[in-house]
Amino acid sequence: MPNSAPLTIYLAGELFSLKHLYGNAVLGEAIYELSSGRYLPVIPQNLEHRETTAQAIRDQDLKTVMACDVGVFHYDGTELDSGTVVEYLFAKFADIPAVLLRTDFRNSGDQSAYPWNLMTSYFPRTEVITVDGMSLYKQASFLPPGASAESLLQTKAGSMAGRRAIETIALKVIEALDRVIALPAVLPKESRREIYTWLARMPGFLEKAETVREKFLLHLEQKQEKGVL
Repeated sequence: MPNSAPLTIYLAGELFSLKHLYGNAVLGEAIYELSSGRYLPVIPQNLEHRETTAQAIRDQDLKTVMACDVGVFHYDGTELDSGTVVEYLFAKFADIPAVLLRTDFRNSGDQSAYPWNLMTSYFPRTEVITVDGMSLYKQASFLPPGASAESLLQTKAGSMAGRRAIETIALKVIEALDRVIALPAVLPKESRREIYTWLARMPGFLEKAETVREKFLLHLEQKQEKGVL
């Protein structure tokens, strides 16, 4: 019987500029608040990187993906952020439920179904949310068209519209998470320990493989207890 503990979410995306960092943090806060704490986002930029090497950062991010129960992956840009794609696929190797979120209104990619490369599509236990972020932002603004620049600044209309838009997206994410965690697991029960053991070795972590294996198997047990695997 699944327990009622909050489900942790790895909230992944392009996190190199302040606007992306801020947007990711605010979305995480909105998901937590609007789900009444049922979903507990883990914000990658808030992770403490004790090491400063590139591999240490990569290792910590992949380990955190494995530690979380579900993942939300920002799929914005004319070209997807490569690190986010790697994290998403790593989650799929572990049969972790996932939501792909795109608020970028631009079309790109090589398929008609989704505006990104077809090789990162069609994986099981994945929900897709695509919304026009610009339209959502405009709809969230209560000021009439043609409002002066000064009135927009005085009323903080832009930041308020952004907050309302993010709350709308957060509700869509929560609904998608509810759907995706209800989908049956793909990874056979009898293969799970073997696969998680392999995932502890495959990336070549700096930490000893046996130590990582113990952690991953603990994560597996916790996922099974929560009913996501």
